Amino acid sequence: MKMKHAELPYSISDIKDLLDREQIFQWLSTTYWASERSREVIFTSFEHSICFGIYSDTGQVGFARIVTDYTTFSWLCDVFIDPAHRGKGLSKWLMDVITQYPAIAHTNISLATRDAHGLYEQYGFVRREAMRRMANEQKKSPAI
Repeated sequence: MKMKHAELPYSISDIKDLLDREQIFQWLSTTYWASERSREVIFTSFEHSICFGIYSDTGQVGFARIVTDYTTFSWLCDVFIDPAHRGKGLSKWLMDVITQYPAIAHTNISLATRDAHGLYEQYGFVRREAMRRMANEQKKSPAI
């Protein structure tokens, strides 16, 4: 899927081959949620997710990722808009596309964020308590 914005010179695509992996790594390395992830971990996460890129004529300007079982659950994560392109409605457009994306529109979509609550609440997200188990990097998962 690739779609153009009706009024602005931007497009959104879920085509992974279009992703500027290095740019995304640079963006995510500046965030509170992904700054400790290695390049390899970030790139591998793309393979197991639905990825959305936002593009201008000069290249990629935004990114978001969905982890899903395609049936009941989706997790929105790694949402980032390049600071030079913020304030143009790209986050809202991205949320419109994601929440209406046919493969996941019927699933419950979760996210964790410390900011932008107002944006997400416009799309039906509700603040709720959640629990999280952190991976222990020194322990290897048992073979299954």
